[in-house]
Amino acid sequence: MSLDPKRTVAELKELRELTGNADGAQRVAWTDTWLKSRAWLLDKLSDLPVQQHYDAAGNNWITLQGESPRSLLLGGHLDSVPNGGWLDGSLGVLASLEVLRRFATEFKGRPPTTIRVVDWADEEGARFGRSLFGSSAFAGTHSIAADRVRRDKDGLTMEEALKRCRIDIQAIGDSAVERTNAAAYLELHIEQGPVLERMGLPLAVVLGTKGVERHAFTFFGQEAHSGSTPMNARRDALAAAAKLALEIRTIAGKHPEAVCTMGSVKTFPGIVTAVVGRCEATLDQRDLDPAVLASMYREACEVSKRFAAEEGCTVEEAHIWSIEPIPFHPALIKLAEETIVELAGTAPKLPSGPLHDAAEVARLGIPTVMLFVQSLKGISHNKIEDTTPEHIEMSVAALDRLATKTMQWILQETER
Repeated sequence: MSLDPKRTVAELKELRELTGNADGAQRVAWTDTWLKSRAWLLDKLSDLPVQQHYDAAGNNWITLQGESPRSLLLGGHLDSVPNGGWLDGSLGVLASLEVLRRFATEFKGRPPTTIRVVDWADEEGARFGRSLFGSSAFAGTHSIAADRVRRDKDGLTMEEALKRCRIDIQAIGDSAVERTNAAAYLELHIEQGPVLERMGLPLAVVLGTKGVERHAFTFFGQEAHSGSTPMNARRDALAAAAKLALEIRTIAGKHPEAVCTMGSVKTFPGIVTAVVGRCEATLDQRDLDPAVLASMYREACEVSKRFAAEEGCTVEEAHIWSIEPIPFHPALIKLAEETIVELAGTAPKLPSGPLHDAAEVARLGIPTVMLFVQSLKGISHNKIEDTTPEHIEMSVAALDRLATKTMQWILQETER
């Protein structure tokens, strides 16, 4: 069974049909549809000489034992955002599975190093707002006390949702045992942006992931009747939040690689006939430079207080989650560059604005690198997310070639 990238395309389409609808992918973590996708993946393992298990955080591990216990990890995530795309996360898992198949065949079930494919649990954080859940548990950067009380839109706590999936949130740190003998981690992902398409190139080496600061700003005003309250007498919490939503563009614009997003705004009482008395907003800020991140957050706090005062309101800030900028391993970046040049002729190097499980693995000290494949129109987290079949197939071939180079690198490092 040699490498068959066309099979990866076919399996991605099969998964799309099984777990999507007219609005896109519906594999939100800890839901029945997500569990269905994981059961589907297990069926793909029936003819492979592998062991499979779920760890304490719900990460799915598929292991092809090698001559050396030193392990090459390959991965992605099957979970999606609501109404998401067919490739985000799942490409990494299914391409990794195809690479594992090739290793199993070529080496008659016993490659020189152990090969492990991982489907990380709840990378997206779409339901409870906690991204990189499974990989952070693996890396020991979990936040159990804060996570267990997070609630979804229906009021269900994260702890309750995990329990339904047979995960004890108090024990997720036990997934750290999976780090044993981990020698390198590779991840293939769609770019999720427009850069490669604009360059007319199929693949890129990822230098690392941008740092993220994620905070909640709650503005407090005064609920009042929308018909009887004069404009100059209002304490409109939404007005203050709206000013912040516009100002973050100016804040980000001071830094060439920075982005700021207010992606969620909730108003209370949330009816057309009442001035907003409370407005809850979330702010996401990203950059490669920790100093820029700190500066942008400080400025957001300062202007939020000013806007609140201008509208006769007050404001409170709460930290949701953050991660520092994470550079990938220089030696693996070089191998990735060699791989892409061999296949595509040119190997651009890009930072990643979106978060990936690779960041958690890398911050643990495990040598890590990612590959990007072109996204059509630069759109992701959307049902129109797409990549040409030819580029998907090339990306699978690139991951396979990089895996071989990395395995050789692991063996050389072991001998030193």
